[in-house]
Amino acid sequence: MRAQLARIDAVLVQAVIAAALSFAHLHDVASAAGQDGWKAWAYPVSVDLLLVAAWRRLRTGDSKAAGWCWFVIALAASLGANIATAGLLDLNHVPAWLRILVAGWPAVAFLGGTLLAHSAPPRRELAQENGRESVPVDEQEGDQEDAPDPVPELPSPSATASASTPPTPVSVPAALVDHARKVATEHHARTGTAIDTTTLRARLGVPMPLADAIAAQL
Repeated sequence: MRAQLARIDAVLVQAVIAAALSFAHLHDVASAAGQDGWKAWAYPVSVDLLLVAAWRRLRTGDSKAAGWCWFVIALAASLGANIATAGLLDLNHVPAWLRILVAGWPAVAFLGGTLLAHSAPPRRELAQENGRESVPVDEQEGDQEDAPDPVPELPSPSATASASTPPTPVSVPAALVDHARKVATEHHARTGTAIDTTTLRARLGVPMPLADAIAAQL
């Protein structure tokens, strides 16, 4: 246990030292390029945040191409600042191209951070849960809108009537007639033709004699 804690402590100390040195190098380059005061301290923060955002995108597994692109850009900015402070460039006489790069970095960092943070996820995401595929909520709502409205259950007419006895008129509740009228209006608006008895029976889910009685009252 002590050995594991010692290894963790050593890694943390090494990470803190490396981050502090890289932060200081970025600050020195920004300051030498004409960004004084708080602006020089903001440059290392923006570079490190873009690096972390790109690494997080790579870990999530979504849009890895964009993650790698901005990770390489942020890593190049960090490594470039560290190499520049090694004596390869005279920080007292910074070349014009370096001043241009430092001055344009905020726009690049803002663009990269915005794209990484607000990229839209794929519209159709299907996940298998308990052996079944889950459909997005918007598609479920669309399916529910196409389904016919539920109707109250009605007793079926008697099939044991005598052949000599005239058929008894089917009684249709007023609520069912109102619902059928709405269904017929929606069908006419969608197709431009009046609804037939077979389609009305299928939409309402009622027996054919009852559908005939309803159609007679429409």
